[in-house]
Amino acid sequence: MKSKIFGILVLMEAVFMLLSSGVSLFYKHRCGDQDLEALLYSTLITFVVGGGLFLIGKRSPKTKLTRKDSFLIVALVWVIFSFLGMLPFLFYGTTTTIEDAFFETMSGFTTTGASVLNNINDQPHGILFWRSIIQWLGGLGIVVFSFALIPVYELKNTQIFSAEVTGLDVDKLRPKIGDTARRLLVIYILITVLCMLSYWVGPMNFFDAICHSMTTIATGGYGTHQNSLAYFNSPYIEYVCSFFMFIAGVNFSLYYYLSIGKRKVFYRNEELRWYTCFTLAAVAVFAGLFYYTRYQMSVTPEQLTVLPEGFEDTFRTSLFQVTSLLTSTGFQAANFDYVAWGEVFWMPTLIILFIGACAGSTSGGFKVIRMLVCLKDAKNEFKQQLHPRAVIPVRLSGYVLPENKVLRALAFLFLYLVIVVIGTCLLTMMGLNLDSALGSCITSLSNAGPGLGSTGPASNFSAVPAFGKWLLSFLMLVGRLEIFTVLFLFMPDFWREKA
Repeated sequence: MKSKIFGILVLMEAVFMLLSSGVSLFYKHRCGDQDLEALLYSTLITFVVGGGLFLIGKRSPKTKLTRKDSFLIVALVWVIFSFLGMLPFLFYGTTTTIEDAFFETMSGFTTTGASVLNNINDQPHGILFWRSIIQWLGGLGIVVFSFALIPVYELKNTQIFSAEVTGLDVDKLRPKIGDTARRLLVIYILITVLCMLSYWVGPMNFFDAICHSMTTIATGGYGTHQNSLAYFNSPYIEYVCSFFMFIAGVNFSLYYYLSIGKRKVFYRNEELRWYTCFTLAAVAVFAGLFYYTRYQMSVTPEQLTVLPEGFEDTFRTSLFQVTSLLTSTGFQAANFDYVAWGEVFWMPTLIILFIGACAGSTSGGFKVIRMLVCLKDAKNEFKQQLHPRAVIPVRLSGYVLPENKVLRALAFLFLYLVIVVIGTCLLTMMGLNLDSALGSCITSLSNAGPGLGSTGPASNFSAVPAFGKWLLSFLMLVGRLEIFTVLFLFMPDFWREKA
């Protein structure tokens, strides 16, 4: 039965790969692109693998999926998608090594946006479209797409759904999980179309608008040009992108409740209010740092060339910088280089990368709601010391949060920090300096894109050693699946669990 589910999901990937082949065919006649053969071979292999898994699973006896099966399916399907999804890059020659191709693909599906490519401008349209659509698929989630598009009973399993999705109360959706997934997909498509149209009326052509709208709403950050959005050098594009990145950072379950008429749930959501306030506060902090850096006596001539000038430029750069990092999108606009701006920007940047946007959004990071829970729990601990016999629960949006969810948030924080420390140590042992290693780990685990030092916005991850790329790819997967789903697989007790 598990093979059948894997087969269905892989066949879905093949369909999207075939769509990229159609784009390649169109531009082959129009621009002479030469990537059609690579995409068709990749599509054929993916169809064969998916069909084979489906037939094997269809012949095996039906069994009920357990919790173990659900976590295993979700974790492995992302790995399988990445191994098959890297084929177009290898066959066309976009990348020359397996680790580079896998890194680029895993970064795409997990919407991290970290890249090893130094020749994006030379890539044909089909490859660029595939590079964008894998981020769009990964943004909403591979499993959510399958629930919405494929009417197969075996996929309508809330345990599989909850192993990938955060921010939705899955138990309440149990009788209508497929309908919910379809509504989420419709909302996702509508926001993507609005973003595409907004880009298109600006300086972007139709192809660029489609690709950038998919990677914006997925908060992925892949672009069709080597210097990202800086290629367009357009304040209009930066404002549009900032708006839609912020929209994509909101919990999609709130859009779901808004679409079914439950507006009070949307407006009373405490995480949304804090997300908005934190964004505005971070914009103000960055604007202040820009003014401080520009007018201090020790500013260098090199810094003056990349620092914003004037009120509007400072506000726009701060807004774009904050939304790009907070939502873990990682787009780069003109003069977007917090490494060159000065070390005073490094700590605020890492804090924003760490926190991230809302749970249930397409963005990565620790998430605002977990930060709220940890802060409220710490505040309650002080109260508990003053009033030892008092029962002081953590409240969120007016509701008492169960203790197990508070403990889960604290455990997530602990594991996040432990993984960053271990990953940083391993990368420094491979030759990366401390700031590059730390930035690479945080940006990979937060699915954010640019790091610090040699992996900052002005560079990429091509110089990272081969084992380092495999390590960072693993961290991307761990971050995208919210740590627990992947780490469960490494626990002996998990494999001994029967249900």
